[in-house]
Amino acid sequence: MHITIIAKQPRPGFVKTRLCPPCTPEQAARLAAAALTDTLDQVDLLVDRLTESLERVLLFEGDAEQWLRDGYAVVAQRGDGLEQRLSNGFDDLGPGIMIGMETPQGVASLEDGLAALRRGCDTIGLATDGGYWAIGVHDVDHRIFSGVPMSASHTGLAQLRQLHRLNRSVYLMPMTRDLDTFDDVLAASQRDAQTPLVDTARAVLAELP
Repeated sequence: MHITIIAKQPRPGFVKTRLCPPCTPEQAARLAAAALTDTLDQVDLLVDRLTESLERVLLFEGDAEQWLRDGYAVVAQRGDGLEQRLSNGFDDLGPGIMIGMETPQGVASLEDGLAALRRGCDTIGLATDGGYWAIGVHDVDHRIFSGVPMSASHTGLAQLRQLHRLNRSVYLMPMTRDLDTFDDVLAASQRDAQTPLVDTARAVLAELP
């Protein structure tokens, strides 16, 4: 079983372009880097707390050298578009959970998602923007992602319906908020926490005119 973070290299003009403006490409990349660091930290805390053996994987697009971390396997993303990259990722890694790079606040709930996988259920965590921040499959089937529209306002619901269409039992993890719009940056800055993402969101807001 694996916990996999699917991520892009946080470089200006390559990530979080919907934050620009009001953010600059450099600020957007800093936010993405902070979110990825925060997510890696939270996954480490979760895995250290659990008694079962879990493989930690970074499914990466770009140069991963800066993001190499003890205990992680780094696997290159394969395919055109998120649908193929998710499907190919599960083909490469087998049963487990994949999460995005920008929802560290949801990582603690993965413990229940992993328990669902062990019971023979799939699991999904929907996002407030209509997408989803995590998905887990207990056995791999390429049809899971086939035809699901990605980066749409109904992606999460379409993915859930696809799982049900394939007669797969599904456990719903808590909904959480990702980091796609400036309102999401504002929300991150207001969290009662001191983490890389929260601190960077506050710093970026202070820099804006």
